[in-house]
Amino acid sequence: MNITINEELRSFIDPLTANEYAALERSLLAEGCRDALVLWNDVLIDGHNRYEICQKHKIEFKTVQNATFATLDDVMLWMIDNHLARRSVSDYQRGVLALRKKDIVAARVAQRAAEPEPKSATQDAPDAPKVPESPPWNTREDVAKAARVSSNTISQIERIQKAATPQLVEAVRSGTISINAAANVASLPESVQIAAVAGGRKELQQAARQVREQKASNRPPKEAPADAETELRAQVSTLRGKVDALSAENQALRERLAALGDSGA
Repeated sequence: MNITINEELRSFIDPLTANEYAALERSLLAEGCRDALVLWNDVLIDGHNRYEICQKHKIEFKTVQNATFATLDDVMLWMIDNHLARRSVSDYQRGVLALRKKDIVAARVAQRAAEPEPKSATQDAPDAPKVPESPPWNTREDVAKAARVSSNTISQIERIQKAATPQLVEAVRSGTISINAAANVASLPESVQIAAVAGGRKELQQAARQVREQKASNRPPKEAPADAETELRAQVSTLRGKVDALSAENQALRERLAALGDSGA
């Protein structure tokens, strides 16, 4: 059987940990491959880890065709939706997948908008209403909702994708460093990122902490809001009034004491 592995599709799958891979391998050796691998023509679209283990140990497996796809983008969207629905997928990978889906959907809408409208549609029913396209995900909130993470996390993942070295990306994928910390480390020069990853978890955490502290020191001091300034002025005015009243009272007491002294003399 000729089965093709598309590396772009395979990249959608979060790699199994050593323990997870070993557990799957034991299960396949003991029980065989019970679930069929899913193909699109000869391209494998579901069951990459099972296929690899079955090939390694000569374990028989079945395949099933999914012929509902017209393009590779259709396959990608199907795989992305499958993985977004799985609880075992990490927050980082879900964010990456949701951003990838956003790009695919937006590109499709842009392509269809640029295509000329079929002549038959305008000639046969010129006044017929157009069927609206499904809108692309235009905001981080849309992507975050699909990925089941916060919009801030999506922003951090975008920064990692834009500036992180492959070593740092692998560190966040494996859970060695958090998404938040990785986004901070990604702002450092590539050589510093690579050195931090080589130093391990503590070195990465230290690098992220230094970036946070640097950002904090560069922030301008916050100005008091206008309403707070008004309130402070009112408090100062009140205190001045109390001081003036106390001064007048003291002056009156001094005058009374002086008068008593004069009468006693």
